[in-house]
Amino acid sequence: MLRSVQSLLGFKLLARDGVIGTVYEFYFDDKTWTVRYLVADTGTWLQGRRILIPPIVFGKPDWNNQNFPVSLTKEQIQKSPSIDEKKPVSREKQIELHRYFGWPAYWQSGDFMHTAPIPPPPDPRIIKKGQEKKNSHTHLRSTREVRKYRVRSTNGEIGHVEDYILNDESWIILYVVVDTGNWLPGKQVLVSNSWVNRIDWEERVVSVDLTKDVVKKSPEYDPSKPVNREYEIRLYDFYGRPKYWQ
Repeated sequence: MLRSVQSLLGFKLLARDGVIGTVYEFYFDDKTWTVRYLVADTGTWLQGRRILIPPIVFGKPDWNNQNFPVSLTKEQIQKSPSIDEKKPVSREKQIELHRYFGWPAYWQSGDFMHTAPIPPPPDPRIIKKGQEKKNSHTHLRSTREVRKYRVRSTNGEIGHVEDYILNDESWIILYVVVDTGNWLPGKQVLVSNSWVNRIDWEERVVSVDLTKDVVKKSPEYDPSKPVNREYEIRLYDFYGRPKYWQ
């Protein structure tokens, strides 16, 4: 089912043996738009430590009670590596985390559900100069960070990123919710991930392959209503773009 990322924030995270915190944000791959990690805020339990949890251990969110189960124990979480919010999540940090839990490495196969084992660390004596930086690069981006980025069409700005719509089974972000702000007060529209040309992290801009006039006339998104197939068909038919489900 298609769900809003913002609607998941604050959900209570339930380990196998108790509450471990709440959903703080997500990290997604800016090339595939796949959610790679949920960021857990452990609150007062672990003095506000934030932990990365991948979809491979996600349970089915309970939307009525706002609970999010994960197949981990409190002890596993307590002893796991934490992240530094002020720094990007490096490949080294991911390797450390996946080795601790015994999780496979999604970056070796591109699929977080069917992945390869993590190889042993390389011998530091044979790492070439500059290779450390190359190996540490990832495409992980924070949903909190990208939210509020300006959205630029082919002929001008159209608003900012307000939210994301993801599939809660595949954990792929399918749409960016664009708030048109002062340009079209009160209107929000959906932009498919396939219509995004690039995300400029320095300028804090998301560029889309659409014109201002087309966006202005596009079907409006109502955050109070779920995104269903009927709405998606209307959206894709309006833009004249191929439908991802076909």
